[in-house]
Order: sequence, then structure tokens, then C-alpha cells
Amino acid sequence: MSKPDLTSFRDRMDKAVDALKEEFGGLRTGRANAGLLEPVMVEAYGSTMPLTSVGSISVPEPRMITVSVWDKGLVIPTEKAIRNAGLGLNPITDGQTLRIPVPPLTEERRRDLVKLAGKYAEQQRVAVRNVRRDAMEDLKKAQKDGAISEDESKKGGEDVQGFTDAAVKRIDDALKNKEQEIMQV
Repeated sequence: MSKPDLTSFRDRMDKAVDALKEEFGGLRTGRANAGLLEPVMVEAYGSTMPLTSVGSISVPEPRMITVSVWDKGLVIPTEKAIRNAGLGLNPITDGQTLRIPVPPLTEERRRDLVKLAGKYAEQQRVAVRNVRRDAMEDLKKAQKDGAISEDESKKGGEDVQGFTDAAVKRIDDALKNKEQEIMQV
């Protein structure tokens, strides 16, 4: 076995942080945001596809999102997908366009969204810790196989712990910012 490539583990941790930021994009705050609908999946042509594959999303005003569905036959499945996405949104059909008013958030809904953001952050923290575990196992295996010395293994372990701490801190910072954004009235 060769010396483990620690940069690949750091890249995997970075991907976990990026995935969290993407999930946070789908959490709504008080304003309309096209990113809110990106995680919505629509049953179309016998399979499930992202909303962005069946129509274009735009934000004409601060409390309104519109979706222009390209295929007339997909208007109803798209409307159903948005309703069932758990975002608390009720689209209004207008031909091939769905108008989606974004209601102001209640205090209770804000708290629920903060909890959900915390859950997303914890999932990514777990992902980062799993990457750390994989890296540590690779280092131990490389040391056992004689590819690296005990000192190199220890130094590698410290580096991996540093990457882990940095990734967890970025996750915590992103969560704190998102919580402030959600609770801001």
C-alpha cells in the first residue's frame, strides 16, 4: 500500500460543507428565492426529475416565485410536487405558469426551520467525521503495511484532525448564519 493521499479526504470534507450550503439554499427565509424550489423533484415522463428540468424558475417580486413549465402535461405534476415538498407553499396555476406566493414566516415556522437547519448541519458533521474515520483507517493500514512510519502516521492523523476541525467549524458558522437569516423578521 502506498502513502495515503490526505488531500482527497480534505476534498471530501469540503464537499460535505458545500452540500450543507446547498441544502441551506432550499430552506426558506422570509423572502422569495429561486433556490427554494431547486430540491423539488417532479414525477415526469415515468421518472423523477428536478424541477429545473421541467421549467424555469424566476423571482419577479420579493414575495413571489414563478415557474414556467415547458410541457403543458407537466403543469399538474409540478404543482403537486411543490405542494408536497414540505415548504409550506401553495402554487396557483395560470396556464403553463405557476405563481407561488411566499407567505411571511410565523414564529413557529421559523423555529421549525432552525431545527431543520440544525438537522442538516448534524448530517454533514457526521459525514465529515466518517471521512475522518476513513482517513485514520487508511493511515493505520499504511503504517501496518510499512508504507509509512509511526511518526508519519501520527503527523497524518494530526493533519486529518485539523481538516476535520476546520470543516466542522465551517459547518457551525454556516448554521449560525442561516439561523440568524431565518430568525430575522
